Amino acid sequence: MTSPSTLSTPGEPAPVGDRRRWFALAIVMTAAFMDLVDVTIVNIAIPSIQRDAGATFSQIQWITAGYTLAFAAGLITGGRLGDIHGRKRLFLIGITGFTVASALCGFAANPEMLVASRILQGAMAALMVPQVLSIVHATFPAHERGKVFGLFGMIVGLGAVSGPLLGALLTEWNIFGLEWRPIFLINLPVGIAGIILGRKFITESKAPKALKLDLVGVVLVTLGLLMMLYPLTRGRELGWPVWGYVMMAGALVVFGVLVAYEKRKAAKDGSPLVELSLFKVKSFAAGIAVQTVFGVAMGIFFLVWTLYMQVGLGWSALRAGLTGVPFSIAVSVAAGLSVQKFVPRFGRKVLQTGALTMAAGVLIYIWEADRYGTDITSWQMALPLTVMGIGMGLIVAPLTDAVLSNVPKEHAGSASGLINTVQQMGTALGLGLVSVVFFGVIDERVAPQRIPLEFVDGFQNALWWVTGVLAVIFLLMFALPPKPRQHVEAETAPTDELPSRETALTP
Repeated sequence: MTSPSTLSTPGEPAPVGDRRRWFALAIVMTAAFMDLVDVTIVNIAIPSIQRDAGATFSQIQWITAGYTLAFAAGLITGGRLGDIHGRKRLFLIGITGFTVASALCGFAANPEMLVASRILQGAMAALMVPQVLSIVHATFPAHERGKVFGLFGMIVGLGAVSGPLLGALLTEWNIFGLEWRPIFLINLPVGIAGIILGRKFITESKAPKALKLDLVGVVLVTLGLLMMLYPLTRGRELGWPVWGYVMMAGALVVFGVLVAYEKRKAAKDGSPLVELSLFKVKSFAAGIAVQTVFGVAMGIFFLVWTLYMQVGLGWSALRAGLTGVPFSIAVSVAAGLSVQKFVPRFGRKVLQTGALTMAAGVLIYIWEADRYGTDITSWQMALPLTVMGIGMGLIVAPLTDAVLSNVPKEHAGSASGLINTVQQMGTALGLGLVSVVFFGVIDERVAPQRIPLEFVDGFQNALWWVTGVLAVIFLLMFALPPKPRQHVEAETAPTDELPSRETALTP
């Protein structure tokens, strides 16, 4: 969750004796928790949404990918808007819009409205989330920030673990016969409280020298991703028409135009959306590739995994949610150990071990899915999920620091924002690829009793893709610095030391 909005000094911290700063902290952390839960809570309810709303598989993909894409496209711009117009103001606008979008999701009359509402929700999160750590940085003096960031790390872990369980319980309870809708409606009282209390307790802050907006860059990034994702999600249902391939090829042209425009923008006013000079740093370029590809793997796995358990195996949402608990616990434990114990001693080897460990867990899962078929149990899944969780924990916690190791301090904020953005974009791309690696191998025309076996086959195929992606990640990690950088003192620490939102990528 490192914010691009922290490109400049956020202003003077609130006086140490001002108790209002702790109320402000509770408010912004609650908002961060709400966003983190919303990322993970939806997956577990997808089969219920499909049954109740009659959503197609491509619409299901867009319910998840739409949020991620909108969040990624607006993340850097949201941070800069906070620098220019005030973090408190943008936070309140974002949380208000997020709450309204949650209501629209909860009361969606059809799948199309739900997809549109999810895209709006992601866009509002892009305004709200970048302000959280900027507000913390502007509100607390340096000697208190270690304690605050520790609390923030706990919130990230709690959101990652509680999201699937909360989604499972709300779906299973079927409150007032609303099926899946309470997973969105639960945001309403939280959001309203955040709006009211935020107006009272959060102190306004702006950046002394904020960069200008790059709306053209945002449009080009969004257009390029849409041209890539739309044919991927719709192509299978439409028989892979020629225009889909033309559109995907056109996406590459758009990205080429983006690079040319960003070069000119940097030369003109020094405020491009993407600081292209960062890619001259070998470790950063490789790290961005790792972040993107890792996002692809996670986008594929979590959606396919949910469909495999609930649609293929016919499990309830609650059973599926509980099955993921070993994974979440393993991620949390391994993440803490990797940063505190392993990385200072072994450096890059810890991340590479994580990639290999995660791949080993995926291979165990493939073997078990093949051996036990539709008779597999939650207990049998515990082993591969725990191994995968350990591997993921060894990667996600230290990865941001490794990527930023050789980045000049003056570009730390821009680099941090770009890391989070490309990871979200990778996730959106992975969700789009589900049409190819999962639905592409499922024959929906078979007899109903064969459908579970088709889902088992599709799950195994998708996991082979994930294994291949993890192998690529392992190789890319050779370009990361062998040892971690030396951290500066808290008083002068750049904002790239802040916790990263990517650690919330647990199911």
